[in-house]
Amino acid sequence: MTQDNNTGDQPPPEPPARGSMRFQDSNTQPREPSLAEQRARRQALAQEERDEELARQSDAKAATRRKILIGSGVTVGLVGLVATFYAVAKPAGEVTAVCTDSNGVVQPDDNCDENYVTSHHGYSSGGFWFIPINGGGYQSYRYNYGGSGTIGQRVSGGSYDPPSARTSVNTKSGKSVQRGGFGISGKSGSTGGSGKSGGS
Repeated sequence: MTQDNNTGDQPPPEPPARGSMRFQDSNTQPREPSLAEQRARRQALAQEERDEELARQSDAKAATRRKILIGSGVTVGLVGLVATFYAVAKPAGEVTAVCTDSNGVVQPDDNCDENYVTSHHGYSSGGFWFIPINGGGYQSYRYNYGGSGTIGQRVSGGSYDPPSARTSVNTKSGKSVQRGGFGISGKSGSTGGSGKSGGS
């Protein structure tokens, strides 16, 4: 009987390579890093801090640029707003107001002055001034804008429609009825500026 000699056909197991570790015991202490490793680690940390500082500075510069741009935009916007305000507020022109009675005959400026009218027991309404007359009743007066004529004559030209608020309106005697650009000036102007067209 022959003996099976198969064990000789298999190679013997290789011994473990030097320096390799098949397992690590939980009690094994990690080795201390070398001086070169410690230096490289410190340099990496320092570089990381420098990068973070540069990023912070870049963000701060970007924020400053944004604020400057926003501030410039606000300034330009304010300048435009102020320019528009002055363009709107600027008087569109000047018109002379002439006081007339209900027949369109030129009368003294006092008859269209609210202080004068109220001191003579009259009143104003809708751009007209009413002064009591002898024998009862009232005589009405109102401004004609842009017309001309002397007292006692029929007014020539002009309109009974009040001009725009941007127009400066003065009487022949130099009294301001309406100051152009900023609305009405004075009590009499506020009533005179709202006169209606047509006779009373």
